Amino acid sequence: MQDHSGRIAVDGLSKRFGTVEAVRDLGFTVEPGLVTGFLGPNGSGKTTTLRMILGLVVPTSGTALVEGVPFETLVSPGRVLGAVLEAQGFHPSRTARRHLLVCAAAIGVPDRRVDEVLGLVGLAADADRGVGGYSLGMKQRLALATALLGDPRILVLDEPGNGLDPAGIAWLRDFLRGFARSGRSVLVSSHQLAEIGQSADRVVVIHRGACVYQGELAGLGGGRRGRVLVRCAEPVTLAQALVAKGLMEVDTLPDGRLAVGGADAVLVGDTALAAGVAVYGLVEEQVDLEQLFLQLTGGVAG
Repeated sequence: MQDHSGRIAVDGLSKRFGTVEAVRDLGFTVEPGLVTGFLGPNGSGKTTTLRMILGLVVPTSGTALVEGVPFETLVSPGRVLGAVLEAQGFHPSRTARRHLLVCAAAIGVPDRRVDEVLGLVGLAADADRGVGGYSLGMKQRLALATALLGDPRILVLDEPGNGLDPAGIAWLRDFLRGFARSGRSVLVSSHQLAEIGQSADRVVVIHRGACVYQGELAGLGGGRRGRVLVRCAEPVTLAQALVAKGLMEVDTLPDGRLAVGGADAVLVGDTALAAGVAVYGLVEEQVDLEQLFLQLTGGVAG
């Protein structure tokens, strides 16, 4: 029975295409009020998973439920979930307004909603231009407008930042955050790791069809911290002083520098000063989302 929660629940989801196992026993949830980032290298099974959620691909096993039921059994699905899998398929000579009017009629929403969504995505001034003259970024905005026509509780987006300039990406980030803050759900697949790091509340990372991490963004990578890289006159003496302070993650790099995990530059510098070791350079290196992603997926960026 449909529960109107705005929740997506994937459980034990698998899909085989002949001998190829595209998705393996995948499980995760998308909760209302949050932006959930869906990350993985090219070919990891992200798009196949999204297509199973949307009822476009039949799972080999497992379930993908939208508000407690399979997508194809939803009542008025366009009012429940809006999706953008690719910004293609627009008739080149049709205007954005005409395209949206056709789609609005198909899902049973009033024509006035067309102007509302055109304003939401920043296309009001270009609404009567032929879509064939649109840039890729403008087509992305039009695809998003189409997904928003039914004022859905859930958005599912596959690489929505493709073709957007930096201002457009910033706009998209703010829009998705606002959508989620209104109590609705966002599932966004992307390879733009730095952007996901700025917009997602939680992430699901898959590799070769299987989940390798899901949870809050802050917990990605098991709490791995940054490190300080230090070049000094007496690395052995400094390493001993750092260990004496309880800093056990001290390694010597091939170039002779020390890498000190779990510390900041002030602590390392003060320790060197107290030990009488001359320091020639200190660099704080933060572990970013891309580094963690590469570690989780075996160095395959996609």
